[in-house]
Amino acid sequence: MATTLTVITENTVPGKAGGLYGEHGFALFLDRPGRKVLFDAGPAGIATINNAPRLGVDLRATDAMMLSHGHMDHTGGLAGVLRAIGKRVPVYAHPEVFMDRYAKVGDRMVYTGLPFKREALEGMGAAFDLSREFREIGEGIYLSGEIARRRAFETGDTDLFVKVNGELRKDPLRDDQSIAVETAEGLALVLGCCHSGLVNTMDHFQAKLPGRPIHTVIGGTHLDFAPAEQLCETIAVLKGLGVKRLGLSHCTGLRAGARLAQELGDAVAFCTVGYSVTLP
Repeated sequence: MATTLTVITENTVPGKAGGLYGEHGFALFLDRPGRKVLFDAGPAGIATINNAPRLGVDLRATDAMMLSHGHMDHTGGLAGVLRAIGKRVPVYAHPEVFMDRYAKVGDRMVYTGLPFKREALEGMGAAFDLSREFREIGEGIYLSGEIARRRAFETGDTDLFVKVNGELRKDPLRDDQSIAVETAEGLALVLGCCHSGLVNTMDHFQAKLPGRPIHTVIGGTHLDFAPAEQLCETIAVLKGLGVKRLGLSHCTGLRAGARLAQELGDAVAFCTVGYSVTLP
């Protein structure tokens, strides 16, 4: 069963982009017989709506959406995207996706959470399906649910906060989720920002889907915001697992991406807007 993964929105566009837009955020379209899933919506919807038809993606064909977590650069495009889809669709997410979130930028706290109320999005066609659990959302398509943080070296971003009862606290980002897709080559993982940690996420899917090697990983890894030790440990694990395709996007960052390419060679691809791969 062939699966095509197409990056619709990402920070950058390739040369000779043909009218494609880049935005700091992420959206990817998963096209598989009987299932067409939009993974995240981008930060404003402008790039997602502009880029989709130029990349041969008809958003009206979307039969489900999935939100990797509640940050604005992945959810800010929801209103525009729901209007473009033009029908009621299930939106899979974690129950904490609507929490009030902030990032420390210099000496300021900047709001970074989902910019719409749930009721407003439901009025636009979103049928939210919220769960903390691992689950299958289509034949051979698995949503991670909450991911245990067992690797001590994956410390996460310390500048992210959540407001609870009027008080800012360090954000545990329990709503961070990823997707695994069964292919003939092995599992293909699709990540939003992977705040849980790339290795924690791979561990999670290997525990939930034993005996199925991870062949492909595409998306943001948040390594641009991680300490150097985390990047070194991550590279060591990736080499040990023998991941064949590592598609880097969004919050991976240029320095971390260059280091990963240096260490892992031809396995690394830079997944800008328009990157597409079809897996058997």
